[in-house]
Amino acid sequence: MFDTLQDRLASVFKGLRSKGRLTEADLDATMREIRIALLEADVNLAVVKEFVAAVKERSLGAELSKALNPSQQIIKIVNEELVSILGGEARTIRFAKQPPTVIMLAGLQGAGKTTLAGKLAGWLKAERHSPLLVAADLQRPNAVNQLQIVGDRAGVHVFAPEPGNGVGDPVDVARRAIEHARAKLYDVVIVDTAGRLGVDQELMQQAADIKAAVSPDETLFVVDAMIGQDAVNTAKAFDEGVGVDGVVLTKLDGDARGGAALSIARVLGKPIMFASNGEGLADFDMFHPDRMASRILGMGDMLTLIEQAEKTFDAEQSRAAAEKLMGKGQFGLQDFLAQMQQLRKMGPMSKILGMLPGAGQFKQAINEIDEKEIDRIEAIIYSMTPAERDDVAILNGSRRARIARGAGVQVSEVNKLVNRFVEARKMMESMAGGGFPGMPGMPGMPGMGSRQGASIAGRGAAKRKAKKGRKAARPAARPQAPQQLPQAPQVPQSMDDFQLPPELAKMFNENKPKF
Repeated sequence: MFDTLQDRLASVFKGLRSKGRLTEADLDATMREIRIALLEADVNLAVVKEFVAAVKERSLGAELSKALNPSQQIIKIVNEELVSILGGEARTIRFAKQPPTVIMLAGLQGAGKTTLAGKLAGWLKAERHSPLLVAADLQRPNAVNQLQIVGDRAGVHVFAPEPGNGVGDPVDVARRAIEHARAKLYDVVIVDTAGRLGVDQELMQQAADIKAAVSPDETLFVVDAMIGQDAVNTAKAFDEGVGVDGVVLTKLDGDARGGAALSIARVLGKPIMFASNGEGLADFDMFHPDRMASRILGMGDMLTLIEQAEKTFDAEQSRAAAEKLMGKGQFGLQDFLAQMQQLRKMGPMSKILGMLPGAGQFKQAINEIDEKEIDRIEAIIYSMTPAERDDVAILNGSRRARIARGAGVQVSEVNKLVNRFVEARKMMESMAGGGFPGMPGMPGMPGMGSRQGASIAGRGAAKRKAKKGRKAARPAARPQAPQQLPQAPQVPQSMDDFQLPPELAKMFNENKPKF
């Protein structure tokens, strides 16, 4: 997602890191490179001019002149301005005070509107709503049938009184759907309307008639993110003709440039409310401008990753595995298999790893991840006895040969898995014990904050040694009024600034994931 723009911006910021203080000439060159990067990403010209002007104005102020690290300070400014042009704050659906809440979906043909209707219904169902899908696209062949299939996959009822394929009145269907929802106590109605190959008067009129008939609480325009500036122009024309409350981006995972996402909110003046980034029903969520800006700058998206993990992982099972890693039992291959299977429920490994900060350094290795290798790992573990899964130390040569035959692999594959598992277990035990070297801000590691450093330095001989090296003694804090250490400014890091721990870096540098 947005790989082209991400790479260009990373190269721009990389050139700033060696400079102690930026001159106006340096700043002009940087702004020129950012402008080119945005234009190559198919961002609207007016948005590019506004964005570059805002970044330059802030960078020339006192905000940058006193910065100790100009590179990080400019990244901070760019991040904040990216959040601004992406819409500022995330906005969700405005639910009606008196159910049902009516959501009308509109857009061009081929934008993925019908599939998105099912994804939205599934998302609402997960949020404990009772959605109803309405098949009001009666013109496109098999549109009604497609919506019924999508509804079945999402576990959502579909209101489809007409067969479609040119038969039936979509306005009447939409009107009857509201009555049906009230009678059956559905609290959200999602109306899937017909699309066109282009914006025309017939499309506008039909959409306007449906909107007048059902008075939707939200009118969402569904946009294919991959068509770039055309998406912005189409949404603008539809907003002028019918009126929209928000935008939903589809196929965002296939958009390497990001022109639509970076332009549409500012040009249209309407928020991007949701985004679809995959083919599965679960590949759909609210659009968070701050998280998207973070991903564009290569800083990862840990909040989304955590939210997905909370939805997927079994809390009791994860707690039991964590206790074993902390010394309360032996963490074996059975526990490893259970954790790996839960991780797979979150989506492809490449997608999950791509959300980690600094993952851009290993983009090629992540893209080359073979999901079938995980299947082979499962086959090897399933070929073991319970005792062998619990303690890999008992795996002698004959046992490994038997396991290889059962899994249909070479003995070398079994050896490789065992060695990887032992390495991974050591790394995870180190993380559980707080001894993970190289992670910025973690206790006992390079890059930690001064407060954590003081707490560790204040133990035994280490404390005395630390005191000798100080040039000036720190005044003691009064018991009744503890001294508060000043908080360092939160400056975003670029993907080149962020360094993965040595254990993880070693894994990825071999161009294969380690498990």
